[in-house]
Amino acid sequence: MYFHGHRGDRGCGMRHGMRHGGRGFGPGFGRGRGFGGRHGHDDEGRGRRRRMFDSGELRLVLLRLIADEPRHGYDLIRRIEELTGGAYAPSPGVIYPTLTLLDDMGQIAAADSEGAKKLFAITPEGQAELDANAALIDELLARLAAIGDEQQRTDSASVRRAMGNLRAVLMNRLRDRDLDEATLHEIVARIDEAAQKIERL
Repeated sequence: MYFHGHRGDRGCGMRHGMRHGGRGFGPGFGRGRGFGGRHGHDDEGRGRRRRMFDSGELRLVLLRLIADEPRHGYDLIRRIEELTGGAYAPSPGVIYPTLTLLDDMGQIAAADSEGAKKLFAITPEGQAELDANAALIDELLARLAAIGDEQQRTDSASVRRAMGNLRAVLMNRLRDRDLDEATLHEIVARIDEAAQKIERL
């Protein structure tokens, strides 16, 4: 369940991390493929997961999304997940402290909202920050879009079906006690041949 931000200990921890040169956004970034979630991998050593953004980059992305239209925390999480085709979504424990920081910096402010969720809108200070970092923000959004494109290419239902079918057939065949060495070599050769043909497409 997602929760709503406040100016409590999480915000203080964020500001402390930023002042002391830390990454500020900490672990827990999302559940995306290759970014520490169920499809994640460690590229900084055992037990340390790759981060989607460096310190300060998520702040700029959120600022840009809020500049497009006033948003609340859950909407920002959902929007980033949409941009990456479902491959990555930052956690509430990352989003809400960052919103608190932006609010404290005067770059966003609470906007009128009909519902219970707190909407944030960009301020003139926030727009000035966007203008000063326009090139970097474009790069960050392009990174998210590229992840979405890759997700669409690699997560096709038909591809997953074909891979599942191949795996099932192989497991079935390899369990056959009558499988001789010559047939096994033929199976391996055909798999290698298929891989080479796909690579040349």
